[in-house]
Amino acid sequence: MYKASLLIRISKKTLSGLIFLLSLNGWAQQIKDTTKLINVRYGDKGIELRTKDNKFLFQLQSRLQFRFSTPNDQDPLTYDDYSQDKETTFKINRARLKVGGHAFEPWLKYYWEYELSQSNLLDFRIMVEKWDWLSFKVGQWKVEYTRERFISSGEQQTVDRSLINRPFTADRQMGVEVYGHLKGGGIADFNYWAAALTGTGRGNTINDDKNLMYFGRAQWNFLGRYLDFEGSDLEFHEKPTPIIAFSGLTNRSPYTRFSQSGGGSLEGYENGLPGQYRVNQWNLESAFMYRGFSWQSEWHTKEIVDKLNNNETTILKGYYVQAGYFFHNAFEWWPKHLEIAGRHAAYRPDNSIRQNLQDETTVAFNWFFKGHKNKLTSEVSYFSFQDKTLPLEAGWRFRIQWDISL
Repeated sequence: MYKASLLIRISKKTLSGLIFLLSLNGWAQQIKDTTKLINVRYGDKGIELRTKDNKFLFQLQSRLQFRFSTPNDQDPLTYDDYSQDKETTFKINRARLKVGGHAFEPWLKYYWEYELSQSNLLDFRIMVEKWDWLSFKVGQWKVEYTRERFISSGEQQTVDRSLINRPFTADRQMGVEVYGHLKGGGIADFNYWAAALTGTGRGNTINDDKNLMYFGRAQWNFLGRYLDFEGSDLEFHEKPTPIIAFSGLTNRSPYTRFSQSGGGSLEGYENGLPGQYRVNQWNLESAFMYRGFSWQSEWHTKEIVDKLNNNETTILKGYYVQAGYFFHNAFEWWPKHLEIAGRHAAYRPDNSIRQNLQDETTVAFNWFFKGHKNKLTSEVSYFSFQDKTLPLEAGWRFRIQWDISL
């Protein structure tokens, strides 16, 4: 009896072991079968999981910006900002999580981006890009109104965008867009974008009235070569690659400006009532890259009409010019990974008062460890604020930033 029960217990253990081994073998077989179906690699956009038939692609990437600044970090907005207390700062300026890829077909793409430090969902969109000449997009994204704003903060040529970004950007909006590349060859090469948007800023899922934001951009690639939205000529274009673009938008909302936080107000305004402000904007833009040299510029006009206060109108003007160069292309002794860039920006908050003008001049140095994915940027900026009723005010700022994508 004892032997029989012992044999039964041994048999149970043996059976359990066999079941475990068979399960382990089945699990290993599933992994083996999965690896036959999916490729896993690290690419330009982080970790990539791609099916063998390329029907599905999943990309996961994170990005961090560590910044030191003195005496202050933000651009001075008002005359009083120049006399504010100095606040030397070290901070994590951005902490992003990015997910993208395609599903079902390579031309059905998706993307979303989350700001971890502020708990903001920045981008979420679906793109249908089956044809070069005609594509569609729906969701929330940075409107392609200005080159400077549309270029990712991780691919800028300086620590951050210029003085005029705040008053003129359309920033992130929710809506639908049609866009494409008309490859006519030579001077007949164009890109276009046209969108209908909610017009109330990031994170706002409803409109304030019956009016939408309408946006359009036409880009002329007059030497037949497209120039991507990216700062610095890291690709070392062997042929001159220039573009000229014109953008325009019109919107009616309670806001006079937009940012990552959503709708807001410029100095001298307060958030209004639904449909209070009619905003019309235009932007003429140029960009150029050739053998390590890069150039970009924007000229802005913005009209704000207060529809609830006798159509009172203010016109804002602003521009910036920016250039950079890898001097290693001219001098062998110059470090290969070091770029120097310079920028000048100017802004009139009311063009009828010509004596009022804000200026920014910046010189930046970029050291690229691994392109824009791992770079160190330092910059020195000089700001001045002219007001017809006040003495000229001016000040300096130094910032250094490490930007890394993982």
